[in-house]
Amino acid sequence: MLRALNMPMRGRIQKPQEELESKITPNFVEYDSFRTMFSWDSARRDLEGLPGGKGLNIAHECVDRHARRAPNQLAIRWLSKKGECHDLSYADLRDATNRFANVLQRLGVKKGERVFSLLGRCPELYFTALGTMKNRNVFCPLSSSFGPESLHARLQIGEAKVLVTTESQYLKKVAPLLGTLPALKHILLIKDGIRRDIAGTQDYLALMSAANPHFVIEPTFPQDPALLHFTSGTTGRPKGAIHAHEAIVADHFTGKTALDLHPGDVFWCTADPGWVTGTSYGILSPLSNGVTSIVDEADFNAERWYQILQEQKVNVWYTAPKAIRMLMQAGKELRASYDLRQLRFIASVGEPLNPEAVYWGKEVLGLPIHENWSQTETGGIMMSNFRSMEIRPGSMGKSIPGIEAYIVRRDAQGQLEVVTEPNVEGELALKRGWPSMFRGYINEDERYRKCFAGEFYLTGDLARRDSDGYFWFVGRAEDVIKSSGHLIGPFEVESVLIEHPAVAEAAVIGKPDPIAFEIIKAFVSLKNGFAPSENLRLELIGFARSRLGAVVAPKEIEFRKDLPRTRSGKLMRRLLKAEELDLPTGDTSTLEKTAA
Repeated sequence: MLRALNMPMRGRIQKPQEELESKITPNFVEYDSFRTMFSWDSARRDLEGLPGGKGLNIAHECVDRHARRAPNQLAIRWLSKKGECHDLSYADLRDATNRFANVLQRLGVKKGERVFSLLGRCPELYFTALGTMKNRNVFCPLSSSFGPESLHARLQIGEAKVLVTTESQYLKKVAPLLGTLPALKHILLIKDGIRRDIAGTQDYLALMSAANPHFVIEPTFPQDPALLHFTSGTTGRPKGAIHAHEAIVADHFTGKTALDLHPGDVFWCTADPGWVTGTSYGILSPLSNGVTSIVDEADFNAERWYQILQEQKVNVWYTAPKAIRMLMQAGKELRASYDLRQLRFIASVGEPLNPEAVYWGKEVLGLPIHENWSQTETGGIMMSNFRSMEIRPGSMGKSIPGIEAYIVRRDAQGQLEVVTEPNVEGELALKRGWPSMFRGYINEDERYRKCFAGEFYLTGDLARRDSDGYFWFVGRAEDVIKSSGHLIGPFEVESVLIEHPAVAEAAVIGKPDPIAFEIIKAFVSLKNGFAPSENLRLELIGFARSRLGAVVAPKEIEFRKDLPRTRSGKLMRRLLKAEELDLPTGDTSTLEKTAA
């Protein structure tokens, strides 16, 4: 462990694979035949299970089985903000997570009780997450960008028993809340140089140093709760989605298929650890697949990111459309300074990826960017543009083998019906029963039941399916614009605007209109070197009309320095609409303070 904990490395760390073969065959080649013969039972057999047939535990699959087979293999390479590089083998990770599990036992934290983290990308996040699951507690990550209001709501709803955070986060955000959180019994602080002792808290490092590095995981049922992930909560009360230990089956499988992870790979997931992707694919999927994860403590910086890709010889890179757009803004010239020959696969998730970004990836990075689709509730990737398939820019791709996805609509009597014709818009629905499906919203059974219609989980996303089985995102049901008798998905309009050479980002909303019911208004941020002007506004309107037609093109365009997004990168159109119509914006502490 880092920060002076006495945990010596065992032998020589095996270096990540430095040279890739000229061509690595995808983990599955032919989609239809693989899908036909696939079953979740076969995916479960790819995992080991607890010794003696005592069930399925996420931490065992991610750490202990690899530590036994290849203890010196590099599990995590942590890059600090200051430029330091620290390596953790699977054996080191096993011992650190065992220590934290023993810390929880010593504190009297019982099975099913919830352990929260308020941390950035640091090794202690991994120790806390996996040690929590070893002790059969429920792990809940919180984004370090949250303000006090957002933190309070989640700690209260989740009935947090333990909170692991830093001194600075505690003093700025948590301390004022303590009197209103009766369930919170233990606060474990990671020292970051502010104060030595804070009453009512315990020293994380001291507890870990005193703990035993040996731990035996008790029997764990696949359906035992393991994870609690909150939705962003920017409109109304946040929802806490519960996931079970069985989720590792889907996380492991999608790492192999959607992300094409192979033995010896160096993998980098840039997701914020406070969101579901930061856990499922920043922690669980790569570790369960036994690859090396790069963990960068720092925030986005184009030069730093290119340097990491080059120096760490990253093979598989999983990032967000927002990050791709920021690299696009940084320009082609910067990219030319770096050698990315080791990089063979790039994927994105978090929000729809505009087609222009896919083309840019092929031209500038030398690889197309493979879009995926998931939700907090799905727990893992459900749709993917697989490495072995043709990419259709703007599409979410095809459903993961084992996932039955449909387009559904309500008939005149309000009954749900499956759309069988291609290219018909409706709500995206998934047949329930996949391993990482959420098992409920904490303390909100009725809210959970409303997400389902019979055997279908209703995603709230509008989409269409083409004749070849590719799914295309239209928009969130609440974001779709009704104008002059047309239903218009904002993503289509935004994608066209982004194709203009002056536009960095675009967001589209419906604005009430007495004749058309709604007109389309676009908010646009510009690339470096372009300035807002009336001429540019008219040019953009004309550009959109030439591509989309007068009905679908925006009638109004407003220039903004930045657009509101959550820390996970999701564009918050609802906030723009609330500001435009002078409506309450609700809690905005989950949003980034500035956008790129």
